[in-house]
Amino acid sequence: MGKTLDVARDRAFDQTATVLPAEVARGVHMRNAPSLRALKLMHLMIGTAGGRMADEVQHDMRLSDIRKIDGMAHHDRASLTPLFAELAAVVIEYDEPERQVVTIGGLMDEARIDYRDEVSGDLLVSWWFGRTFRRMAAESNHWAILDRQTVFHLGSKYSVLLFQHVASLVNLDRITAKTFTVPELRALLGVPEGKLKRFADLNKWAVQPAIAEINQLSRLTLTATPNKIGRTVASVTIGWQVKDDPTPAKRELQGHSAGRKARRNGSAETVARSFPATGGIEFDAHWRDLKRAEGCNMDNTMIADKFRAWCAGRGLALDARNIERAFSDFCGIVGRA
Repeated sequence: MGKTLDVARDRAFDQTATVLPAEVARGVHMRNAPSLRALKLMHLMIGTAGGRMADEVQHDMRLSDIRKIDGMAHHDRASLTPLFAELAAVVIEYDEPERQVVTIGGLMDEARIDYRDEVSGDLLVSWWFGRTFRRMAAESNHWAILDRQTVFHLGSKYSVLLFQHVASLVNLDRITAKTFTVPELRALLGVPEGKLKRFADLNKWAVQPAIAEINQLSRLTLTATPNKIGRTVASVTIGWQVKDDPTPAKRELQGHSAGRKARRNGSAETVARSFPATGGIEFDAHWRDLKRAEGCNMDNTMIADKFRAWCAGRGLALDARNIERAFSDFCGIVGRA
């Protein structure tokens, strides 16, 4: 039995951290990388299972537990079902060089959503981890201890995947950087085939935003240094160091998310915006960026109309303090085409 499970058992009552097998944290072993919300759900599932993650048993949690997580407060049966479908589609490649064996299997075997108590506003969610994940967790001797609050506040899957990978390397002796070829970096970040094909686009829309967000919200400071062969970027070196003073990051996690991007970009603090009362968001870069960050492909006018109707049905004002977070959540839940 590996050491990872021992660490997870020792931290069974620590609700601030999740012990993640390094083989999972280093997402290059993961195919069909899930969306941001599915990744947050995965972290919650692994954290809930704790030292029992390698056991062939049923794990349970309630919808009320999921709704406590930042960015997941609006979930229900209809929105959770596709997230579990995403996790069921994740493929893990588990290479054991000393045995000269590669195992290919799933993260999750089965999930069930019991909605008999749905009328009262709650559901019971159950799942069984797949054999490959359980074997990997049982034999793992390397782990990442991730601050849950950081993971659940990160705003893109690129940030979560990069953060969990680097966190699994931070405590290794004398290692403060790792170099990835551009294809390896794309795989690590879970960039879909055919998307962000130019390095300039990959760097602008995935690498740099992820690093900026991790630096703002975590105990780590990351850097990315492109390495060129001629005029072509062949690889990128990701470096990291642990902050001497994590207080600003902790303060940011405790504060409201409105204005967080402005603070990250160094621009002036602004009050929370109002969502447009009419029309689309075609000419509003702020709302388009929020939509794009959730991987939403819906037409800009259609998503605006649907969101206004959704707000009206819940009595949520378009100038509410949490309107930006509500729009991001909405795009992530219903906006994927």
